[in-house]
Amino acid sequence: MTNKSIVTQYAVYLICSIAILIGCKTANQETKTIAIEADYAITNVSVLPMNSEQLLPNQTVLIENGKIKSINTSSTYNAKQVIDGTGKYLMPGLTEMHAHIPVATEGNDSLVTETLFLYLSQGITNIRGMLGNPYHLDLKKAVAKGDILGPRIYTSSPSLNGNTIPTPEEARTKITQYQKDGYDFLKIHPGIKLEVWDEVEKTANEVGIPYAGHVPVEVGINRALAAKYKTVDHLDGYLEGLVPAAANVDPSKNGFFGYDFTDLVDESLIDALVTKTLDNKVGVVTTQTLFTRWFSPTPPEELLQAPEMQYMSPKTLFTWRQSKTQLINGATYDVEKWERYIAIRTKILQKMDAAGVTFLLGSDAPQVFNVPGFSLHHELKAMADAGIANFKILQAGTVNPAIFFDAKGTYGTIENGAVSDLVLLDANPLENLGNASKIAGVMVGKEWLSKKTIDQRLAAIAVNYQAD
Repeated sequence: MTNKSIVTQYAVYLICSIAILIGCKTANQETKTIAIEADYAITNVSVLPMNSEQLLPNQTVLIENGKIKSINTSSTYNAKQVIDGTGKYLMPGLTEMHAHIPVATEGNDSLVTETLFLYLSQGITNIRGMLGNPYHLDLKKAVAKGDILGPRIYTSSPSLNGNTIPTPEEARTKITQYQKDGYDFLKIHPGIKLEVWDEVEKTANEVGIPYAGHVPVEVGINRALAAKYKTVDHLDGYLEGLVPAAANVDPSKNGFFGYDFTDLVDESLIDALVTKTLDNKVGVVTTQTLFTRWFSPTPPEELLQAPEMQYMSPKTLFTWRQSKTQLINGATYDVEKWERYIAIRTKILQKMDAAGVTFLLGSDAPQVFNVPGFSLHHELKAMADAGIANFKILQAGTVNPAIFFDAKGTYGTIENGAVSDLVLLDANPLENLGNASKIAGVMVGKEWLSKKTIDQRLAAIAVNYQAD
């Protein structure tokens, strides 16, 4: 054999040996693939991340210690609990931006925990309490620590209104104290005099606490927008702001959120108000369902037949029935006028939507015939009926509140590192918002609430009220 042949054979042998070694190494690496440790794995699920309208099919979402650890189509994992998401849809938990939270009485917090669960049962993992109490400050901490099961809480101060702050001095004292106490924002109610409002605005800006809610008549929507309300809720003040000065009306005679001014409205003024809302970065909490349910001509007897009414006490239902009956039997109420009123509100919302005003989903629960949790799904429908696109409505209940609270990436989207506040659905909410109520389970941080668990707890609440 020639030297050349020997060299050639050696080269071939060397190349083959290297190839075998590389192959062995690769195989060895594959066998050593480390499984991702997780508390939960939601498998084969379609993910609606809400940082885009794109739906991500066939994902495995891994959750560890209350946070999203991985989102992948082919994760290798070792999970303590596997949740089959086949044929299901995963979206971030919703935020109710106009909620009301009870206060424990004589040490009994059963109504509080029950209300918090009603929110959770319907996929609501964040609530903004709109009538604060010192009790809520401790409740907020207890929920955050996991001592009480409930949605994340943001809470307003106690009400600031014409009775609680009759003078500028009283306004300064209370606002300063509320900021020190740790409330997230000031709740504005009707009745505040203009000279008192001047002090509200001044002191709130000095101590660094935002304000939101109603628009007092003497303040008016234009001043409220210029003052950069954090949110205006219910479209309060907007109809009044559309009444021309030439009408020479008494602004205090506006009726239910401007209803009595329905036929005085100049719709050509809408664009200016919308622009002012946008320019001052004022969020709008729609609470449209307040007007399509409580203030609608629908008979109270019909609303009482809704399945969710079984989760409210007979006393509450009686009060709601009386309130609605009195409202729609009022001297100025008639169905055709209500229809014109709703048409104006709808036009305002559509123009806000087109301009890019920030919508924040809220339903004012538990207000008349608005059961906590369930009412936000009525709000989804009411917004869709007003012509707003499904994705934008879902944004108003997920990513928009997160941005509002400077928590983008913490919740409101499904992404690595975000808190695992999630809702598993049986159908796609982008196709039909009614699917957002087809809940297969709710993940709130470290806790998974299966449909079975939710149904059992709801049944216990219903049985409790049947016994009353």
